[in-house]
Amino acid sequence: MTRAHVIAWRDRLEHNQCAGSTLRQKLAVLSSLFNYLCEKNAVFINPVDGVTRPKASNYRGTSPVISDAQATALLAAPPADTLKGKRDRALLSTLAYHALRREELCKLRMKDVQQIKGVLHFHVRGKGEKERDVPVATVTQRLITEYLEAAGHGKDLEGPLFRPVKNNVTGTLAKPPHPNSVYEKIVRRYAREVGITADVHGFCVHSLRATAATNALDNGADIAKVQEWMGHAHISTTRIYDHRQHKPEESPTFRVRY
Repeated sequence: MTRAHVIAWRDRLEHNQCAGSTLRQKLAVLSSLFNYLCEKNAVFINPVDGVTRPKASNYRGTSPVISDAQATALLAAPPADTLKGKRDRALLSTLAYHALRREELCKLRMKDVQQIKGVLHFHVRGKGEKERDVPVATVTQRLITEYLEAAGHGKDLEGPLFRPVKNNVTGTLAKPPHPNSVYEKIVRRYAREVGITADVHGFCVHSLRATAATNALDNGADIAKVQEWMGHAHISTTRIYDHRQHKPEESPTFRVRY
């Protein structure tokens, strides 16, 4: 493979209207592969070197951030008197207060909820096999305790923290929820019930991660701490969620008078 092949591939992707961010990611992945091959003496050069990549048009995240009032309504949407409602309240709180990715949430086991220096933490296994410990918010601790008391699997340390409440196919409940189920049957379902999906186009599980990060920064959290909290390799990724310079209430729009 030569640089000409890479350029032709890039041009073909652009012709097919591949988004700039996706194209940059594809070229980065290909470059990483050839760097590895160079390191192993399988090839002599990286043909991606010198290939122009689309410029980033902005450094704003694409996942919409919801308001504090909307987040509060979403967290209160599941019923508090059923097993499913207790689980969903605890699950939504885990997402909204700790900025977890949905895959990270699904990987949580009972033994991943543990005390460190007297403070309850989630032991989170993130992207690239990176692990981090995230302190658990007080409200989430209470909701998880209520859920586990109702579900009864609190002593199954090797088992998943969050589980299905019923399984009509195999009857097995000792398994983690599927990430797609978290999105469709929990986050999106309750978001529809409280009117979020109608008002916020593109709302998804990652919106709760973005909302948590934005809320923490707006309330004085250090951006380096937020980077560590979210498991970002580079602080530039964390800055995507920093909207402190773009508060809509401070827009000149609201200074116009006629």
